Amino acid sequence: MIEDLWYKNAIIYNIDLDMFQDTTGDGVGDFEGLMRRLDYLQALGVDAIWLAPFQPTPNRDHGYDISDFYGIDERHGSSGDFVEFTHQAKKRGIKVMIDLVINHTSDQHPWFRKARSDSGSRFRDWYVWADQPQSSTAGGTVFPGKEESTWTFDEAAGRYYFHRFFDFQPDLNMDNPVLRTELRRVMGYWLELGIAGFRMDAVPFVLESEITDGSPPEQRFDVLAEFRQFLQWRQGDAILLGEANVSPEENRRYFGTAGDGLHMMFNFFVNQHLFLALATGDVQPLIDALRATRVESSTAHWANFLRNHDELDLARLGQADRERLFRAFAPEERMQIFGRGIRRRLAPMLQGDRRRIEFANSLLFALPGTPVLRYGDEIGMGEDLDLEGRESVRTPMQWSDEPQGGFSTAEDTVVPVIDQGAYGYQHVNVERQRRDPNSLLNWFTRMIRLRKECPEIGWGHWEVLDTGSDSVLGLRYDWRGVSLLTLHNFTDEPREVHFRPGVKGDERLIDLVVEAQSVAGDDGAHSMTLQPYDYRWFRVGSLNYLMDRERVD
Repeated sequence: MIEDLWYKNAIIYNIDLDMFQDTTGDGVGDFEGLMRRLDYLQALGVDAIWLAPFQPTPNRDHGYDISDFYGIDERHGSSGDFVEFTHQAKKRGIKVMIDLVINHTSDQHPWFRKARSDSGSRFRDWYVWADQPQSSTAGGTVFPGKEESTWTFDEAAGRYYFHRFFDFQPDLNMDNPVLRTELRRVMGYWLELGIAGFRMDAVPFVLESEITDGSPPEQRFDVLAEFRQFLQWRQGDAILLGEANVSPEENRRYFGTAGDGLHMMFNFFVNQHLFLALATGDVQPLIDALRATRVESSTAHWANFLRNHDELDLARLGQADRERLFRAFAPEERMQIFGRGIRRRLAPMLQGDRRRIEFANSLLFALPGTPVLRYGDEIGMGEDLDLEGRESVRTPMQWSDEPQGGFSTAEDTVVPVIDQGAYGYQHVNVERQRRDPNSLLNWFTRMIRLRKECPEIGWGHWEVLDTGSDSVLGLRYDWRGVSLLTLHNFTDEPREVHFRPGVKGDERLIDLVVEAQSVAGDDGAHSMTLQPYDYRWFRVGSLNYLMDRERVD
């Protein structure tokens, strides 16, 4: 059923619960606060909320070091608060997705405590152990400069345990079928509490076979198939959205065939080449990336993003291109991280230039796939580079010009609210922009509505148009006899474009953003001038696309 594939024409909004709204005065966001902001999200046009981890945790890695997969961290409320939240979200037509962090646990998790203290415990084999560190994984840590090895000696166990992330996050052993059964129970538990799917963290590492003999790890895609099958049995329209920063050649394995892989994946490859195009004004690398990641499956779908809760990872670009992006968007060393990424929010990366911010987000909405927004980007929030590492982009939501930005009444918040400079809460906040019809927030509301009125992007077949300019990206979407065209000028100079849409009725294009249209010349081509960082959305032939669309039962 088409309605079961809801994710193909949705807007997903990523929230750190810690940072969104505090109602208890302890300086930490909670579910009661999130419930109070659901009307805001509904008005914005959000279809699904993706929540970062909120389970009990020592909180040494922003909650990704989970110590109880079945619980709610008491700072955020109770299980009852969570169920009430999902109920209220459902009433507003908003689906809820949560992080599925099953590559590792906290070293404080009861499973690991039992595993390290008793060699005969059934939990011992739920983790990966070795008598000596294996050289094949030296340098394989996710955090170069933070962790020297992927193996750490445990005094209690008398052996080394494996970890891709920090040493307080031991990896789980997916080769153990009993563990996998338990993880499916974890999925089933949260599905029963009302969620619509999972954002699956660190998928390539989840699928690694046990590493104990020094040989390179293999990927176990049968494990992914198990999780997908379980999900479909329990809730037919629930989805798996995977974090897998892999090469285009590997994408098909993660999407799988015949419904045995991920429903959605973040398109890291396109994301990196999108920023390369923004830095250079040359759209060809982005076109190549789009074509390299084309998917033809009717159920597989990309999730597109500009910025997220981590760094902007540039690892798949060559060194020269990476340096070019550093110069353009992170010229100071403190803006860079791990030698491969940028730890900044979008608005300051684009120097607060409203034209470029609108352009970049219009492009996000126009790409093949589903847009994923980071909380606060709709008002142009900035980062706090005084915070360590990835924390720079994890600051409290700025609701008003009241103390602490309306986030909390506490004097000390989980991390400081941005209160200095052009991006301080006194200048950048929801209340101020809500009242301004020309604000970025109201622009987002209009563009989200436009994007949702263009199901051709989510459902249709796409082609790149020859625009006659190497700085202008043209995309055409076709679905059920209706076509949509988008144009984006990547430079700070006007560009002339001359193109043929190549579909029936293309002699007239109706602009969907402003009251205008384009009529083809005698040669059947359209010509127009795009201003610096200009974007245009056209429907072919008529605005009455619902009547024009071919009926498909």
